[in-house]
Amino acid sequence: MALPRPPVHLELTALLSILREAGWPIWPLLATSVLGLALIFERFLSLRRSQVMPRGLNEQVAEMLRNRQDSPESLSRLERNSPLGRVLAEVMRHRHLPREELRSVVEDTGRAVAHDLSRYIPAIGTIAVVAPLMGLFGTVVGMIEIFGSYTPGGGDPAQLARGISIALYNTGFGILIAIPAMIAHRYLRGRVDGYLNAMELSAARLARAVSHAPAPREDRP
Repeated sequence: MALPRPPVHLELTALLSILREAGWPIWPLLATSVLGLALIFERFLSLRRSQVMPRGLNEQVAEMLRNRQDSPESLSRLERNSPLGRVLAEVMRHRHLPREELRSVVEDTGRAVAHDLSRYIPAIGTIAVVAPLMGLFGTVVGMIEIFGSYTPGGGDPAQLARGISIALYNTGFGILIAIPAMIAHRYLRGRVDGYLNAMELSAARLARAVSHAPAPREDRP
């Protein structure tokens, strides 16, 4: 038989009690955790495969090449489609350049795409590193509270307990923030690297395909 769940107001009261016992150093940690969660959520949404490398896009570009549908308007739509579309559009747009120049153009575009895909990921890694240090700072504040509780006539048990609470809560909360932030940073970094590698292969295949393709039609006045 399932135990009844405590009322919501009791849960909120317990949470506020923990925050109060953790002292003021917990508030920067709490703000850091909210920021970290927001950045992780945003990156997971932005780095979905359907947003970065839509299925069937390579086939659509190959069809455009076969049908000579590489007008400026078509390439602009392809560029706006996704990061992969942006890279492939550059290959199509500069396909009649010499091989080395084409590679240089595509590499420049790839660097810009990599920068966009990696947005906020360094910030997540920074949070993973800084959160334990912020927790350690809270620990130092708690230790100051503990030492401040001692007097020549004896210690203040209430102040001693508060110092221990500040030290332990902040240390634990800092570690609790750092672990998922580090996991998310490594995972997102690996996902971006995988996307970039796949885009490089797609661009190389398209470059080989367009090297012998006929020139695009010029617009008539």
